[in-house]
Amino acid sequence: MTRVLGIDPGSRVTGYGVVDAASGSYTYVVSGVIRTGTSDFPERLRVIFTDLDTLIEQYRPEVLAVEQVFVQKNVSSALKLGHARGAAICAGATRGLAVAEYTPRAVKQALVGTGAADKAQVTHMVRQLLEVDSHLAEDAADALAVALCHVHQTPLQQRIHANRGHGA
Repeated sequence: MTRVLGIDPGSRVTGYGVVDAASGSYTYVVSGVIRTGTSDFPERLRVIFTDLDTLIEQYRPEVLAVEQVFVQKNVSSALKLGHARGAAICAGATRGLAVAEYTPRAVKQALVGTGAADKAQVTHMVRQLLEVDSHLAEDAADALAVALCHVHQTPLQQRIHANRGHGA
């Protein structure tokens, strides 16, 4: 079994979701959001780091899967998002976790079958795949989607690596 902590980073709200994966199946463990409040930016980054560190200590994942930054129009927002990602990655790296990164398009493709899926489609698939009946916060659903993307990508990556090792 592999436990994956998925992260949907944000400087004000960071989503997290933990999934157990074994033999092609997966199980929902926990999800939620870290709200950093309205404090100054360095304090918000500290909250992301320390709250994720606490979650890592409590749930003991082996892998941290995090969504990559997507720059659309506002470069300043993208930089802040990058800092939030950095705080999350540092929390995982400090605890010795393997870190995997996925583009938003790859996450949508892995769950819905199209990289152009909207948030409602992604949330619906997360709830279906993990059999979650209760409400999921949007950021928590996105974090679970990142974790599930990692679960789906890992067997493919292992097959590719094995084939490269055999001269294929």
